[in-house]
Amino acid sequence: MKPFILFGSSIIIVGILISAVAFINKKNEIPENHLQVVLRDIGHQLLLSAKDSSSRVLPVKKLNEHTYQISFQNDFGFISDTLINLVQRTFKKNALANDYIVSLRNCKQNETVFAFEINGQTGDLTPCRGRTLEVGCYVIEIDLLKKNKFNFFLLLLLIIPLGFVGFYVKDKFRKKEEAASISDDNDYIQLGNFRFYTDNNVLKSEHKSIALSEKETKALKIFAENINQIVEREKLMKEIWEDEGIVVISRNVDVLVSKLRKKLGDDNSFKFINVHGRGYKFIIEQIPIKNQVNGKKNWNV
Repeated sequence: MKPFILFGSSIIIVGILISAVAFINKKNEIPENHLQVVLRDIGHQLLLSAKDSSSRVLPVKKLNEHTYQISFQNDFGFISDTLINLVQRTFKKNALANDYIVSLRNCKQNETVFAFEINGQTGDLTPCRGRTLEVGCYVIEIDLLKKNKFNFFLLLLLIIPLGFVGFYVKDKFRKKEEAASISDDNDYIQLGNFRFYTDNNVLKSEHKSIALSEKETKALKIFAENINQIVEREKLMKEIWEDEGIVVISRNVDVLVSKLRKKLGDDNSFKFINVHGRGYKFIIEQIPIKNQVNGKKNWNV
């Protein structure tokens, strides 16, 4: 797999995962307007339990990202259990937060006179049940506890790109190991200073190995069998793609030859000459004459 394909695939997958995380987070968010209505209803129900049907619940204030304040027009009194049961019942009915802390504060002294916590992980804390709160000015603060859940999507954002990189690196090492393990007894075609092992998709010299793709191997083999001869584009298209049922255009041939030029670019003796309107001619300049060794093919100019 080419590096730019690897990089592009990783970017696409990461983009999809980010979009999925954003969608799920948005789906799980409580609409602000809905939350405001629910909190005002808690205040209204609390006033009704205190037999006050005329006082108003003042606009709900958002103190920070997770904390809201309910305040009232007039003083009132109630029993602590009423607030505990009312908040639990309302939150459950409207599928709001499962974990939260409710604090009742005195307006004048600005101190907490009553508080309780509902928490599925650490357990509920509901002290002072049955306590009668005298008539006074109160505000209710509700802190919606944020869950610190392990986000598997964020883990995937890290694992998938690293997986692609690991696969690419492993594939590169595998190809190098395969090239290093090729025996001189394997069949090869001598091309200049290189031995072309068609079965292993590799070119190997004394100091260098060049890994080839299957299509690059097919193309180079055709050129090696037709050195100094024009190889028609149609022949390359047929033997590399069309015999496998793949329909291509002549541009595919140009791209493939360009890849071979790049891989063989360090050896100036290899030349791929474009013959306009026909195809390509492969020549090897100044090849040292070598005798055939171990029955291997030796192509010379």
